[in-house]
Amino acid sequence: MKLLPILGRRTATTDPGEVALNARNVQFDWAATEPVWMRREPVASHVLNALSMLLPEGERMFLVTFGEALPLVQDEKLREAMIGFIGQESMHAESHNGVLENVLKTHGIDVEPYVRQAEYLFRKTLGPREFDTEAAERQHLVERLGFIATLEHFFAFLGDWVINADLERFDADPQMLDLFRWHGAEEVEHRMVAHDVAEYFEVGYVRRGALMLLVFPIFIALLLRGTKYLVHQDESLPNHRYPMLVARIFASMWRGALPGVPSLLVSALSTFKPGYSPETVGSTAQAIAYLAQSPAARRAAAS
Repeated sequence: MKLLPILGRRTATTDPGEVALNARNVQFDWAATEPVWMRREPVASHVLNALSMLLPEGERMFLVTFGEALPLVQDEKLREAMIGFIGQESMHAESHNGVLENVLKTHGIDVEPYVRQAEYLFRKTLGPREFDTEAAERQHLVERLGFIATLEHFFAFLGDWVINADLERFDADPQMLDLFRWHGAEEVEHRMVAHDVAEYFEVGYVRRGALMLLVFPIFIALLLRGTKYLVHQDESLPNHRYPMLVARIFASMWRGALPGVPSLLVSALSTFKPGYSPETVGSTAQAIAYLAQSPAARRAAAS
């Protein structure tokens, strides 16, 4: 039986079955939040801040790609799930963009050089292109849908981790903690959608494995580069070279402020199992229970 955290503590839950996906119009007050939002874990704070720098452009790419795919889907149930997914991902992009504008930029961190690189990656490399034939255009769309399904596996894994992680003990800012847990809970809630879309468009076992081998190191490298960029701009921290920075990241993992490498690898390797499904990555019951108590989600429901 899966367990539910109450702001870091766990109690038992039961599976609610299939749920309809709905966007929650959340808002966060960043007035008192600083870039080092886990005061006892400055480097871990910047690792997750680097994720916030990547997510807005990445999720906008998700929206564009699903928007292209939606008219090609004849399965009404899958279409409804895709529409719910699009709504939730749109809110994720805007909420993390709020971190860039109201937490990082407000405290003197120039995010634009890194964000421009993210824009190039997600808009040019992974964005829509024109091809000579419809078949080539469709294959490019299928590749992008497979890429999204691969990333969504990691986001569901990270969502399950952050719901369960006891980050309060690192003196975490409540607003930022709720942002990541709300986002993580919705990633767990809609974890099947990108996988089901990839299956519908026949992203097979070989292509899925090849994409994981490509996406996993790129994702880690982008997070590491973003962390280095933020640490370099943080005058309260020494400007570590990569070996020392990696050592400090591993130390944060060991203390529980970040997910560990072994669990990341095990999660990535699980996608190579024949018949793989992200259904076992996290618990829908746990995600919905957190969303029922999330301060931002509760304010959105009451408004």
